[in-house]
Amino acid sequence: MKVGADNAARGPLTGLRVLDLTRLLPGPMATLHLADQGAEVIKIEDTGLGDYARTFGPGADQANAEGKDSPFFRMLNRNKKSLRLDLKQAAGVAAFLRLAATADVIFESFRPGVVDRLGIGYAAVRAINPRIVYCAITGYGQTGPWAHYAGHDLNYIAMAGLLAQNGTPGSAPAIPDFQIGDLLGGSLTSLVGVLTAVIGAKATGQGCHVDVAMADAILAHSVLPLAAIQTTEGLAHRGEGEMTGASPGYGVYATADDRYLAVGAIESKFWRTLCAAVGLPALATVEMTNAAIMKDARAALAAVIKTQPLAHWEKTLVPLDCCVTPVLRVDEAVNHPQFIARQIIVDEAGLSQCAPPFKLSHWPPPDMQPAAAAGADSAAVLQAVGYSADEIETLRRDGVI
Repeated sequence: MKVGADNAARGPLTGLRVLDLTRLLPGPMATLHLADQGAEVIKIEDTGLGDYARTFGPGADQANAEGKDSPFFRMLNRNKKSLRLDLKQAAGVAAFLRLAATADVIFESFRPGVVDRLGIGYAAVRAINPRIVYCAITGYGQTGPWAHYAGHDLNYIAMAGLLAQNGTPGSAPAIPDFQIGDLLGGSLTSLVGVLTAVIGAKATGQGCHVDVAMADAILAHSVLPLAAIQTTEGLAHRGEGEMTGASPGYGVYATADDRYLAVGAIESKFWRTLCAAVGLPALATVEMTNAAIMKDARAALAAVIKTQPLAHWEKTLVPLDCCVTPVLRVDEAVNHPQFIARQIIVDEAGLSQCAPPFKLSHWPPPDMQPAAAAGADSAAVLQAVGYSADEIETLRRDGVI
């Protein structure tokens, strides 16, 4: 890690240099967290389409028409530098390796073997920089019979058994509107692996290759289902597990105005408080010993909750602290007093986005520098590793940058 005078400590990761070859969501979200905490993240895109997240997602067409990148791209790539580099040209590979010699971390998300064929794989970089931490994010990992298969979030959660558990009894699996595999597997798991390896490299001078499979990460975190398959009862059918629909104290209930209330009153003290508040004190003493009893209790609670609108239940039950919350839409969540008090939503150039989801007591909130235009920092990045103005102009003329 290198701390220079031109990179004054603006976060605990100041001095960590990261080369980011990833696109779309998993890798860019991982490097966003690093960039927000002061790491120098150099986003490297090809000289053609580049990261197609620039033209992807809600509002992309309007933003592009206004000469801006999509909101999706801007949220994921703030605080990063941008370098366009043609890695199919020898000069582009040479430039990458010169940068890699000075880097601490590299992220890539190509299919296994691609970076090696380009001449920029872990072995090539390690030969010039033994302390490099080189992270590869893929769907199924670098080994195994599925290693070279393509996929998306839906495929990874399907393969790992998670998708089969989501939904109501008798229905098809419900597709989450949240990229669990991409974010839990590709982003957060890779950060754990990378930062673990960075600490190891600092102690020993030796980096390593970090092989992250998104499907692995989902399976590894499926703690309750993994425990269930080792019991005599086995895994419950979709929507019939204690945490997926069977227990009356853990579920979603419709209100009179067709909104929903989330009830998480698992512990007996919360369940007693809830039952008393809705006028069903007898339910608090019923032993939930079988499916029929739990089904009847759920129906009784559902009937009462259906009699009043969401606002009534929010006002009545939330102050009782019995693990009951409204089911909010995202547009309501960002304006909720709790999130406002936590200052989780920030504005950058008219775009609302989330600040880091953790607060460090001895560091101020990070600055929010807007996502750079494609190649905006190419010259500066290359000058920093010794390229002259004439060499940079040659690279630009030859289409390398």
